[in-house]
Amino acid sequence: MKNNLQIEQMNYYPVKIRSNGGGGVYWFLIKLTTNTGVEGWGEIIWNPFNADTLGLMCRDFYLAYVKGQNPFDIERIYLKAFSVLCKSHSCLNLMGIISGFEIALCDIIGKITNQPIYNLFGGKVNQSVRSYTYLYDPKDEIFCEDFWTMSDACAKRAKEYVDMGFTAIKLDPTAPYLDAYEVHYPLQKTIDHSVETIGKIRDAVGETVDIIIGTHGQFTAAGAISFAKAMEQFHPLWFEEPTPPGNPAILKKVSEATTIPIATGERLATKFDYTPYIEDKSVDIYQIDISGVGGLFESKKIASMCEAFHTLITTHFWAGPVNFAAQLQLASCCPNFLIQESIDTMGDFGGFNKVLDTPFLWKEGDFYVSDKPGLGLDLNETKLREYVISSYDEKNVLI
Repeated sequence: MKNNLQIEQMNYYPVKIRSNGGGGVYWFLIKLTTNTGVEGWGEIIWNPFNADTLGLMCRDFYLAYVKGQNPFDIERIYLKAFSVLCKSHSCLNLMGIISGFEIALCDIIGKITNQPIYNLFGGKVNQSVRSYTYLYDPKDEIFCEDFWTMSDACAKRAKEYVDMGFTAIKLDPTAPYLDAYEVHYPLQKTIDHSVETIGKIRDAVGETVDIIIGTHGQFTAAGAISFAKAMEQFHPLWFEEPTPPGNPAILKKVSEATTIPIATGERLATKFDYTPYIEDKSVDIYQIDISGVGGLFESKKIASMCEAFHTLITTHFWAGPVNFAAQLQLASCCPNFLIQESIDTMGDFGGFNKVLDTPFLWKEGDFYVSDKPGLGLDLNETKLREYVISSYDEKNVLI
């Protein structure tokens, strides 16, 4: 039956999930169906286009690279798309489309073989997956960047998360940052306020809880070093994206000047993007975005590259349930996996409970990966369709 197996249908589901920015504003889910009726779910992120445009792009990609193909031919499908569509060049937007389709193909393969994806990638080595969450307003009314400027509220919320069972939390204490389109040296008042915020959080959660500093590539090397020196007293788990992607030598300058482990990688789109960082040892923790590097198979390759240099990986999450399910599959089969990014416990707060018949299992700070075939995702398509939109102007929101 494998020789006659082929993909014969693609459906596309743009879902508006919220009005503010917590966890993103839209999900872009796809479903592939084989000629034998097996369905696989994928998700596209890193999308700068409106729902109509991305839908047309998905249709064209499906017709050019996926329709009529055997879902087991992931490597060949990926290579053709990367060579022809991307011209063998790194591009997050195009790699996002490739990645979404690849995840759906992996889901199909798992279902056909009746195996969770982690078994297809070497088996489970992590029985549970430790998690951390960004700090979010408990009522989900304040945009995250604004919330992170509120030192006392952040400290209180961090303690609430720890009481729930989290052993690590993250924030960008230099927020707001989205209006800074060029790298800069942080103002002293920004550094002072960050010290105040992280200090209050450390006092609230104690010394055994990990605090993650999640900046967003907005600093010069000198600015990042100055900021890191101020943060070292709090012993963060990592300092994330101190400088923009694309220049490992500059990031290495920061890495060599601080005792805080350096993390980066969420905006690197291929294994070729990771190579210079790995070679010059400028990074301690690599943040792989499954929906940006080509999907699960490419992510596993990158994880193995990092493992060969005795460095750790984590996953970057800012998406919907399909992406998260894929990340848990990867996390469970990588020996050098550190910790999983999440939005709260991936339940009520993220709206996942409204479209999943079986929620993600989180307990005492850890996620437990489903042993169901494929992604192990129990997505209710009927419920999902209630929130599907056709353009950015529509108001139908999940949360």
